[in-house]
Amino acid sequence: MPKITLEHITKRWNKFYAVDDLSMVIEDNAFVTLLGPSGCGKTTTLRMIAGLETPTSGRITIGDQVVFDSALGINIPPNKRKVGFLFQNYALWPNMTVYENISFGLSNIKESLPKVNFEAKNAARLAEILSRPEDVREILQECLDKKGRLDEKKAVIKLVDAYTISGYTAKKLLGYHPENEKDFTAECEALRKTARDAVTAQHLNENYEVTENGAVVKEVRKLTKEEVDLSVRRVSRIVKIGMFMERYPAELSGGQQQRVAIARTLAPEPSVLFMDEPLSNLDAKLRLEMRYELQRLHVETGSTFVYVTHDQMEAMTLATRICLINNGVLQQYDAPLTVYTHPNNLFVADFVGNPSINFVEAVGKAEGDHVALRLLGEHKAVFCPREPLDLEQWFKDRDARREETARLHAEKAAAKSYIEKGNKDEAFRYHIPCVVEDDYSLQEDPVLTNEDLVLGIRPEFLGITENGALEGEIYGAMPTGMESTVKIRIGDFLLTSVVFGNTLFKIGSKIRLDMESDSIMLFDRQSGECIALGRLEFE
Repeated sequence: MPKITLEHITKRWNKFYAVDDLSMVIEDNAFVTLLGPSGCGKTTTLRMIAGLETPTSGRITIGDQVVFDSALGINIPPNKRKVGFLFQNYALWPNMTVYENISFGLSNIKESLPKVNFEAKNAARLAEILSRPEDVREILQECLDKKGRLDEKKAVIKLVDAYTISGYTAKKLLGYHPENEKDFTAECEALRKTARDAVTAQHLNENYEVTENGAVVKEVRKLTKEEVDLSVRRVSRIVKIGMFMERYPAELSGGQQQRVAIARTLAPEPSVLFMDEPLSNLDAKLRLEMRYELQRLHVETGSTFVYVTHDQMEAMTLATRICLINNGVLQQYDAPLTVYTHPNNLFVADFVGNPSINFVEAVGKAEGDHVALRLLGEHKAVFCPREPLDLEQWFKDRDARREETARLHAEKAAAKSYIEKGNKDEAFRYHIPCVVEDDYSLQEDPVLTNEDLVLGIRPEFLGITENGALEGEIYGAMPTGMESTVKIRIGDFLLTSVVFGNTLFKIGSKIRLDMESDSIMLFDRQSGECIALGRLEFE
């Protein structure tokens, strides 16, 4: 399956930049989720890769083929990109059976395909199967009704699954009546002769494709009924809907309809599968089950999956890599656990994680190999980074990055074709829960210095212990069985903790609190960038 490369992709409507200078590589057989809030540009990105939306500028490559290049004027249409698209709406034809819905797109395919002698191919396959009639009889024995009569529909499904053959071949196999005790030697030999004669006469290879001078002969044609049926049966096995082929969509549950939509998308064997929030119409329990199915499907098909969602739990559980976008700008592109444990900035830390991360503002400065902090009112603590940290040098590097960004922006702005971005990128406004909430919209932006910092503390890092460094009060508690989400008041501030176990907490009771992790995040308040990971020690 192909690798997908995006280089400086921009999509603009007048002054609104839906996607702004996006570059990323989606590796072969990856499961990438495009994640972000509504309107951030994730669906637009998906549609541009698929060819349903034309980028304003940039270059897109799928495998070895450049499918879009604004400089060279290349724009390959969607039907030539060998991709599949699964929408939020299943879009099944209500007047067609499951089989007809899956096969509908296949019947319209007309392209250069190998020239195959299907009669010889089927004869060879039937001869192979009939050479062991006892195995066939065992399968058919399971398809007898209470009166001992053969249920042909059930038998066809069983044979298709057992031998990976089409329904037409399965019906032909039943015509030899292998359920009866008889000698199949003559039938097998006749079938083998048909296959051998065709190979000799037409120069067929091992797949019964016609060859000339060792090369497979191609012809522009539609798929035969046999090929369509094989594809339909193949994908129905993958998504486990073989028993529903004669039903109509209205007779299926939401999850079954989703499986049909997936099967229809997989049937043409796309090299890349695009999915735009395909599980959003399902209830919570079914959505969880379908996540497992999509994981299994990714492994079994070996395809590259690109999946759009605003649900960070879906992104965390499904993806091999998460592409997190905000206001059309890429924020981070990493493995799910990297995004969770080492976010690039405040926005990423806030968006990923449930319950949400605790942000605590602090004032601090470097003292040797650690950072001395004042936080949560007048509490004093020391931040000890995991790795050596030169805070002064970090701020110098940050200022250098700002200058370089400003220089590049000035270069772009000097071009005649440049249009200033209307939806300006703004500093992320994180939320700090307090007992009495202030109206941030009425406050002026503070003047920040290099001493203004923010700590990011995941709820699972807060432990309630007898000898904890901080004194707090239970402000609220929500037990869910194996864990409880607890709100803890420290002065005027509220922190969220996740406590594992079935402990009951009484609102108003006093507790002691510790911050038990070396993965607490230290952020620069000015830029929002993550400076380092480390642990907190309270004085």
